[in-house]
Amino acid sequence: MNNKITIYHNPKCSKSRKALEIIKSKNIEPIIILYLLNKLSKAEINNLLSKLGLSIRDILRTGEDEYKKNNLKNENLSDDELIEFLIKFPKLLQRPIVVKNSKAVIGRPPENILNLL
Repeated sequence: MNNKITIYHNPKCSKSRKALEIIKSKNIEPIIILYLLNKLSKAEINNLLSKLGLSIRDILRTGEDEYKKNNLKNENLSDDELIEFLIKFPKLLQRPIVVKNSKAVIGRPPENILNLL
């Protein structure tokens, strides 16, 4: 089985930087996905949701202006509609997300990732 670690990383986020630091402290060189520069596809988001075992609402940052301006708390929005908003506004993604094989965790707090390493 592939034991490669992937981190969906935002270098401006202190939690994301800390998670990356934890990974590197274990002598692991992860694949770093800069999701703000290279937007995620619908398939990638669905794959992450599957590995996280979470719903799209669980991985949205509810404090962001884009969340509030687009009324994403509206329960009538479908999962597909929310995924489209996440593709359009990638900073809505909870971060960091660390993936290993078929499992993923959100690194909030960053120490959450230790379960994967």
